[in-house]
Amino acid sequence: MTTAQPVPPHLDEPAVPGTSMTYLGGPPLRRYLLVYILAMAGITAAYGGIGSIILPLHIQDIEFAHWFTGPDATVNLQQLTNLKAQIDAGTATATAQQQHQLGLLASYEAARAGNLSIVTAVGAIATMLVQPIAGLLSDRTRSRWGRRAPYIAGGAVLGAALLIGVRYSGGIGVMIGLWAFAQVAINLAQGPLNTTVPDRIPESRLATVSALSGIGTSGGALLGAVAAGSVFGALGLDSYYPFALALAVTGLLFVLVARDRSSLALQVPEANWAGLLKSFLVPLRSADFRWVWVASLTMAISYAVSNAFGLYMLQSYIQPALSTAEATRIIPVLSIVTLPGMLVSMLVTGRWSDRIGRRKPFVIGASILFAASMVVPLLWPALPAMFVQTVVGGLAIGCYLAVDRALLIDVLPDRTGAAGRDLGLGGMGFSLGGAVGPVLAGQVVGLTGGYSMLWVMAVVIALVATVAIVPVKKVK
Repeated sequence: MTTAQPVPPHLDEPAVPGTSMTYLGGPPLRRYLLVYILAMAGITAAYGGIGSIILPLHIQDIEFAHWFTGPDATVNLQQLTNLKAQIDAGTATATAQQQHQLGLLASYEAARAGNLSIVTAVGAIATMLVQPIAGLLSDRTRSRWGRRAPYIAGGAVLGAALLIGVRYSGGIGVMIGLWAFAQVAINLAQGPLNTTVPDRIPESRLATVSALSGIGTSGGALLGAVAAGSVFGALGLDSYYPFALALAVTGLLFVLVARDRSSLALQVPEANWAGLLKSFLVPLRSADFRWVWVASLTMAISYAVSNAFGLYMLQSYIQPALSTAEATRIIPVLSIVTLPGMLVSMLVTGRWSDRIGRRKPFVIGASILFAASMVVPLLWPALPAMFVQTVVGGLAIGCYLAVDRALLIDVLPDRTGAAGRDLGLGGMGFSLGGAVGPVLAGQVVGLTGGYSMLWVMAVVIALVATVAIVPVKKVK
């Protein structure tokens, strides 16, 4: 006669064989949250450090060497940019040599902005289908480590290797390919990692966990930016290495510490791949899911447009313009001053949303506040205005991140059987926004020769995101 094994405390074992346990509280939940936040931070640190600082500087170096050659190679871009502002204001005139260099400056500005937008957009486009496909495959995966772990570990390690490859790209074409494949691998890990939340967290804690997830996301991006700004002067392009190491280590740590239940007993129907691909249309039949997806897409576009060229704006938009070294030091400072308000807004709104059972007011309010923040640098192109926008925008994004993921989970058509597929499709909205935003921004800079219209575009798109949430009916 056999006796049933006791259920470990603070765990609710899965009712469906091969799926995940639910954390009810206590040490298992705390361990999961710790390594989940670290894994999210490892992913977003790569985007915050490499994507916002190291990659733009890498592209800038390539383009400078292309446009400023021979006797022009020693030009001081900060002085040249300030001279351009003085000429535009009618307080200075240019010599023939300066006119020549100002022409090179215009070509250089358009080239670096255009190439950064292409590198960013191609990477985002390449990842658009990765999260839903990885989610769909992980929904059906049998392994002794669970359904999600092979993708989290494999994606983190492969992504780290590809980031090291980006470091050695000497041209834009090679960089585009390696950065795109690196993002594909990272998203292969991120999609299933996100799906562990509805897998293992009860509905009553979703917004709180979403807020903590937002802390990992924003904290990782902040640490990445601070680290990149601090080490680039010493390591140069070798700064790619610490981010690759952090990505691999935190991904493996999550799989080892937050061990999932084996999925070897998982029962899945025979694969009909044409049917599975068509199944991606299933969640889009839900009007609520569609509206939340559109809101996420447009908010991502607004955020991407306003942040696409942060480093370049400090060198070319604000007055007086900063040098490359000054801009590299200021970018992490902008992130640091954002963090306290962002963290507070995440924790307060996440718990508040769970307590009152409402999501829409927080998402709508956050979108409006984010739009309002961008009016400041539009009307006042100076460094203090960038700090004001960053702080107020950080409060808005903190509130948005804390509740938006919970809102998406709330409107999932099939939370039990297809959460990986549907959350991946939801994540595709963010990826698409991240692809469209830089392309739009690059085109605007190329057409207008400046950055001011980026703020106008970002404000309008954020307000569209606000309107898109209003028709959602299932969630208050």
